[in-house]
Amino acid sequence: MTSASQQCRATLPWEIHPALTADRLAVCARLLASARRDAFAMASYELGDDPWSVGCRAYSFGRRRLARAAQSGQHNWLGILDDTHHFVFLIEDVPVRFYRGLAEEPSGRTLRRAQDEANQLSLALGEEAAAGLIFRLALETASSGEVQRVVFLALRGEEGKAECVWPVPLTQPRCAATSEGPIQLGLLPEDGSRAPGHDAPLGRREPRAAAPGGRERRPRVTPGSVGII
Repeated sequence: MTSASQQCRATLPWEIHPALTADRLAVCARLLASARRDAFAMASYELGDDPWSVGCRAYSFGRRRLARAAQSGQHNWLGILDDTHHFVFLIEDVPVRFYRGLAEEPSGRTLRRAQDEANQLSLALGEEAAAGLIFRLALETASSGEVQRVVFLALRGEEGKAECVWPVPLTQPRCAATSEGPIQLGLLPEDGSRAPGHDAPLGRREPRAAAPGGRERRPRVTPGSVGII
């Protein structure tokens, strides 16, 4: 793969296709990061888990987290093209895959593209623009398994020539009225959303209503609406 320092840094995802906006890529990156964190939190090395088994679980969790978000209908731009182990998701009509590893060191397996993915990309970009092109999200992790960075990649050809290397921001600025600096986006909600003005991630809850006798009725949490802590 061509080094990131050798490729054109000015190229941005949405310049390749308008569907690949910063907000949409950030939603996908947060879903994948939270899924991986949950997989490592559930690992039981005493019972036999090892890096391979936890890595497989993390990949499966990431697939499921994206699929659930797509099925929820909250993000009408998110879809699934291939729900097998060769998982491909869609941002509008643009196919994307994800992998764990360094953005500058994709493996041959990472660079391989399925026929359905190639066909879909041709529909989205046109045959000439899509020739040999793939889109990937690289999840760069620490030795502990925690996601440190997510990078969007546009790679072309068998050697994986980089045409776009764009780190997906996982932070957002505070209100202009404050000077406390950026805050980390919540990673737990499976739908990739967060409540404005709140640092802690929240599940989808029904509004509170007064119970008979004036006592406050506790909110009912929709099953499966909150990620694993």
